[in-house]
Amino acid sequence: MNPILYLDYAGVAVFAATGALSASRKQLDIIGFLFLAGVTGIGGGTFRDLILGMPVFWVSNPAYVLVCAAAAVMVFFTAHMVESRYRLLLWLDAVGLSAYCVLGAAKGLAATGSPTVAVVTGMLTATFGGILRDLLAGEPSVLLRPEIYVTAAMAGAAAYTVLTLAGFPLLAAALIAAATAFIVRGGALKYGWTFPPYRSRPGRRPEDIP
Repeated sequence: MNPILYLDYAGVAVFAATGALSASRKQLDIIGFLFLAGVTGIGGGTFRDLILGMPVFWVSNPAYVLVCAAAAVMVFFTAHMVESRYRLLLWLDAVGLSAYCVLGAAKGLAATGSPTVAVVTGMLTATFGGILRDLLAGEPSVLLRPEIYVTAAMAGAAAYTVLTLAGFPLLAAALIAAATAFIVRGGALKYGWTFPPYRSRPGRRPEDIP
């Protein structure tokens, strides 16, 4: 099996689990678990395929929907065993982001041949599902958390693109890129890595404007 396909299934399963964890924090029923798991697991990939004008991956292969459902059911019966579900959600999100940024970059590069498009589709694939999850579940958005998030997806997508164009074997490029994204995002979670935030300044008075 293509190593990129392994990352695809892994990314869907892990992201679906984070959606189900959000459902557990909101004490939803099994349908709520299935819905949030599905939206989170396939949301980023759906957005990517629509942008690229490709057949939507889970329509072509409904097994992805079953993967989301399996993750939702598993979390429904095991979430109560986890002491800090939000912390687990963030770390699983980091794993899913690492896999999905590589997959998105691979699909973008294969579809267009453009390194720029590959990096953008990698970023979108890795982050859009998590953004949808937090929006629907009313969780604090990972996008708005202070530590690095989108940059980790960009780093992984860029690493995969550069290594592939440099002639690295597909598996090696995928693993190195996924590890790069996880190290950046994991470091941000563990050590609070951030970029300097914007600091507002007092506006000029009307009389000072020439």
